Amino acid sequence: MTIPVVGSMSLKRQMAERLCRGIVVLCIGSAVFLAGCERTESVQRGYRGTGMELVYSPADLAKTASMNTIPEPEPVDPPDPEAPLQSEVYKNVQVLNDLTVLEFSRLMAAMSTWIAPEEGCSYCHNSKNLASDEKYPKVVARRMLEMTRKINTEWKQHVAGTGVTCWTCHRGQAVPSGDWFKQLEDPAAGRLLGSRFGQNMPGVSAVANTSLPSDPLSDYLSQAKPIRVQGTTMPAGENRNSVKQAEATYGLMIYMSKSLGVNCTYCHNTRAFASWPESSPQRVTAWYGIRMVRELNNDYLTPLTSTFPANRLSAEGDGPKVGCQTCHKGVYKPLFGVSMLADYPELAGVMKDRPAPAAPAAAAMPVVAPGPAAAAASAPAG
Repeated sequence: MTIPVVGSMSLKRQMAERLCRGIVVLCIGSAVFLAGCERTESVQRGYRGTGMELVYSPADLAKTASMNTIPEPEPVDPPDPEAPLQSEVYKNVQVLNDLTVLEFSRLMAAMSTWIAPEEGCSYCHNSKNLASDEKYPKVVARRMLEMTRKINTEWKQHVAGTGVTCWTCHRGQAVPSGDWFKQLEDPAAGRLLGSRFGQNMPGVSAVANTSLPSDPLSDYLSQAKPIRVQGTTMPAGENRNSVKQAEATYGLMIYMSKSLGVNCTYCHNTRAFASWPESSPQRVTAWYGIRMVRELNNDYLTPLTSTFPANRLSAEGDGPKVGCQTCHKGVYKPLFGVSMLADYPELAGVMKDRPAPAAPAAAAMPVVAPGPAAAAASAPAG
């Protein structure tokens, strides 16, 4: 076949040049696309072919490096067997009564660094009256100290020997990142399609940019609703499993994955998500973690709602709560698994081999003359 000539260039040559230009454009586009992709690494954590492969992003881990450092520990005073308990020196002592004055003062100095490095002691205390409870952060800190000791003594199934300190959550900030608030149900009135049941609300939830329920945390990290994707019986009678419940469960799982910087296979075997025998040990750790967080929210954070000022509450008046993100901050183990309890054993639990702490002094009652009945009761017999 004769190739027609267009001007001084044959059709074959024109086609070849267009093909080359197309290949160049394709290569450049592919390079730009790949440059925008995030590189991931994987670690085989089980038998091959079982889906037990952990996928993580080195770039995301690098972003968390500075946040997961720990401060230098406070200097330790030489042991003094004669040092009195702090409850014998300070007034209005309600927690940490088992510590000596030296131990207590060192821990208070560390807490200033952990929580309020700029304000120092004055963030919680009236510097002219340290015994006063007039500042709400002092009342909150008292409960948080009790909470920290409870985690380190009664929730070892989750924190093991690593434990937690105030730094685990606060990282030098008075208000720790990763706290959350309950979201009100979306009203259905006046909307053509009725209530959205909290779905399709990107940018306002722990599962932003998805169509999943925007507040799965209230159901599972505050309440104790069943975490289920599918039921084992027909959806009738007592079986309340539903698509909505499954989507809320997916929302919780996405939140946990983002909080720990891992994918589903950190806990689950992808060939059998529901199977406990085929899951990794981390699934058991996470099971305890969910229940630990529920207890912390219900026993410690929620009762403090009336203590917080209005600027620490949500627009609906709900108080802050903790979740996986509060401690983990994008890392599979908070602080990459580094424990601070060796430097601060005072937070690991009640210090042993100490005399029983004295009970807090009762509030002074006004002195009044006893009535006739009281006088008769106090008179010696006979």
